[in-house]
Amino acid sequence: MDLEHGKCWDTSKKDSWKTLLVLAYQSLGVVYGDLSTSPLYVYKSTFAEDIQHSESNEEIFGVLSFVFWTLTLVPLFKYVFVVLRADDNGEGGTFALYSLICRHAKVSLLPNRQVADEALSTYKMEHPPEKNNKSKVKLYLEKRKGLHTALLILVLLGTCMVIGDGLLTPAISVFSAVSGLELSMSKEHHQYAVIPITCFILVCLFALQHYGTHRVGFFFAPVVLTWLLCISALGLYNIIYWNPHVYKALSPYYMFKFLKKTRKGGWMSLGGILLCITGSEAMFADLGHFSYAAIQIAFTFMVYPALILAYMGQAAYLSQHHDDNSHIGFYISVPEKLRLPVLIIAILSSVVGSQAIISGTFSIINQSQSLGCFPKVKVVHTSDKIHGQIYIPEINWILMVLCIAVTIGFRDTKHMGNASGLAVMTVMLVTTCLTSLVIILCWNKPPILALSFLLFFGSVELLYFSASLTKFTEGAWLPILLALFLMTIMFVWHYATIKKYEFDLHNKVSLDWLLALGPSLGIARVPGIGLVFTDLTSGIPANFSRFVTNLPAFHRILVFVCIKSVPVPYVPPAERYLVGRVGPASHRSYRCIVRYGYRDVHQDVDSFESELVARLADFINYDWHRAHGTNSCTEDDASRSNESSSEYRLAVIGSNSLSGIPAYEIEETLQPASVSGGFSTVESMTDVIEMEPTVEKKVRFAIDDEPLSDMHLQLKEELEDLFAAQQAGTAFILGHSHVQAKQGSSLLKRLAINYGYNILGRNCRGPDVALKVPPVSLLEVGMVYVV
Repeated sequence: MDLEHGKCWDTSKKDSWKTLLVLAYQSLGVVYGDLSTSPLYVYKSTFAEDIQHSESNEEIFGVLSFVFWTLTLVPLFKYVFVVLRADDNGEGGTFALYSLICRHAKVSLLPNRQVADEALSTYKMEHPPEKNNKSKVKLYLEKRKGLHTALLILVLLGTCMVIGDGLLTPAISVFSAVSGLELSMSKEHHQYAVIPITCFILVCLFALQHYGTHRVGFFFAPVVLTWLLCISALGLYNIIYWNPHVYKALSPYYMFKFLKKTRKGGWMSLGGILLCITGSEAMFADLGHFSYAAIQIAFTFMVYPALILAYMGQAAYLSQHHDDNSHIGFYISVPEKLRLPVLIIAILSSVVGSQAIISGTFSIINQSQSLGCFPKVKVVHTSDKIHGQIYIPEINWILMVLCIAVTIGFRDTKHMGNASGLAVMTVMLVTTCLTSLVIILCWNKPPILALSFLLFFGSVELLYFSASLTKFTEGAWLPILLALFLMTIMFVWHYATIKKYEFDLHNKVSLDWLLALGPSLGIARVPGIGLVFTDLTSGIPANFSRFVTNLPAFHRILVFVCIKSVPVPYVPPAERYLVGRVGPASHRSYRCIVRYGYRDVHQDVDSFESELVARLADFINYDWHRAHGTNSCTEDDASRSNESSSEYRLAVIGSNSLSGIPAYEIEETLQPASVSGGFSTVESMTDVIEMEPTVEKKVRFAIDDEPLSDMHLQLKEELEDLFAAQQAGTAFILGHSHVQAKQGSSLLKRLAINYGYNILGRNCRGPDVALKVPPVSLLEVGMVYVV
């Protein structure tokens, strides 16, 4: 199975039913672990306090009706038939929607954007907008900078709530599964057994994360399939044995009767009912690992019927048992002889569901890093074969501690359910809002259609969201507090990152200054390769000028490296490196822009140095082939005529280039233009987008008619210089920054920059960790940023 770029489905076989059914089966373990375990705690959370189960059965039938229609409207209609189609090159999730919107409208806040990024194969637009028919909504969004920030905050809110769900889901799932012991032991023993057992399982779950999902992934799908068959069989048994007429409760009329009788208590109990759709977001978030059809088939024909039967079976049992409201739950409806095996399967299923949400948390934090919205953390790629399976040690242990704290602190399903419900509904509301924008901006549909989608599904979700808010003091405060804390961190980090970039942009030095450096100024060229890391895609960064000022020497081979993120899920390796010269060939200076998507793992190359040198060699070979192939070098000379003030063309150098010669190049003209932002002038620092020459993609096939022996001697000499420098050693020159607010800045800005950002910077991973820089090769240049 080819899992390159996070896809585990082969497009050439996507129509094969066999392949499709295998993918649908595999999706059970990864996508539906959380959703399938919700019957463990929905009824228990719903009847925890606000409503009581009575002899008339109006309450239990009303809850069943709400559960049925909620499962039908949200996961089935909203996600399966609409949201899953809003994929970004087969990827799903909050960032996929944001990425789609940013590509179709100029609303992105990412710095160092380039027109060259739009030449990426994954940058495609399935429904490109017509030039003469621009949407009024699009124009309105593009003109108002405040809406760009609001859109990012909305995405960050959804991200924070997904992280909160990653904290709460393992706690409530495992705790609810283990709670089945209450029926087989006394209350005194049960009280002291459930919490320790739950904590032990959680510790084991998080301790095994560093092995990666792929090591135990084969075990996931059979467990969830067994669980779904189990709850289906139990549901059928309870329906037939206790109340065959329970199907009548599926009528919406019972929802009306329920609210009419219970009034405020019924509305507040919706906070427990909404737990029946926890895990629905995973269908969209994990879309990249499967296909749309596979997830659709698995949910429609397996998960959805099994869940409906499970909830109907519990309702049928409870309709004939009104003795004790305190024991309303899943296990009470399981025949006594089957409780132990069902308990074991439930615990295994809850572990599988927890594993999926934990892996999803790692993934979304990695995506936040790519957007410059999260402090640097160590990302470990756990599988050599499966792209995108990662492990983040710091986040793993923090989640473990918080999960155990939630379990010990709340000690019951009710409070955990209230907290989890609010987090789930917030994520769904964010998805609804972003999908509405996708309908207008990306699908070019009439605004009335997007408004209808927003009002219909948004009103359903707002109803549940309002019910969750009433539980603020009973557990719902936790995701709100966690979201505020995380959003503060993420926004401060993103704000300071943008300000640092703007500072670099205004303090970069000219190419003339670099070319003037030489023995006449006391500057020496020493053996080796110097990799100068910068966020700039053009110009010479200020940290290099400071380096040369304090140490009047630099390496024989000089490479300005920019590692940047682009608004696509992944960048194919063949298109990752954008390489060009800085100055004439004799200066031996180059620029290399390494592009990653928001789902790419930056540490997917064992040796960044070796990979970079190989791409430089490919570029040198290509550049001289191109110059040699144009019998008269008029085109080349024309582009080099202004070599004292302009950088040269950048070429896409791929790992699969034939004979080191790329398939096409990016040519640059000399007319400066703002990139992707649409601004003809820079009016303020908040509008700054790095200025670079306008680029044009030109496809050209390199054909060498002459024998290789006629190649210019300069090519051989340049390649020899490159490999000799590699043998001499490589130095990684990184900036070690300290950021401080300008004098006269507001108190809030001074607190955010001087304390918040710098504390985060000192206590998170440095860029050398992300780049796997050997400590002996690291050179840090101190920089003070006044922003």
